[in-house]
Amino acid sequence: MKLKIPNSEVQELLSGETYRYPKYATQIMNLANQNAQGTRAKIVGQMSDLIQEFEGTALSEWEKWYLESHPDAIDNATEKVFAMVTLFKDAILKIDKETVREWIEELVVVKTFSGLKFQEAILKKISLHFIKSYRLAKPDEESKGIDGFIGDKPISIKPMTYKTKMGLNEVINVPIVFYDKKKSEIVIEFDETKI
Repeated sequence: MKLKIPNSEVQELLSGETYRYPKYATQIMNLANQNAQGTRAKIVGQMSDLIQEFEGTALSEWEKWYLESHPDAIDNATEKVFAMVTLFKDAILKIDKETVREWIEELVVVKTFSGLKFQEAILKKISLHFIKSYRLAKPDEESKGIDGFIGDKPISIKPMTYKTKMGLNEVINVPIVFYDKKKSEIVIEFDETKI
């Protein structure tokens, strides 16, 4: 015989309580908590360490022990998360259909294009640095390892990981601009004297 116990039922079996929230409420509170960081160790304690320190066996003993050792933790976490939920409420009231459409358009059109075609942004940034014009390479130039030009100077654009593979057979006879694409930015690195 096999029995399955959903996580929510494990909690119910151990606590004797059934927790019910309005639809979507836990998703909103989770997101608010991620932003507010209300349940971080500095607010509520390092749970993995605390549960090891705890010597009891019952949920009621754990609750008593935890609340005595961290008397303000639940209130402090609640304040942080509730403040963020309040900010979410205000933001939600400002979201209309046009805002949703604009966000989807940015995500689908602009961010997709920017994420896949960021070489031009790199060229433009370098050209602004040198106060020169830029252009993307033409197909016959690309076959020579050229990705674009700053003024009349050809350059190649490669990921930082390319540095570790530079022993490969590919020979690039133009200055290389290296980039590291991070979640919130692109970091570029190049030798100014060669451009």
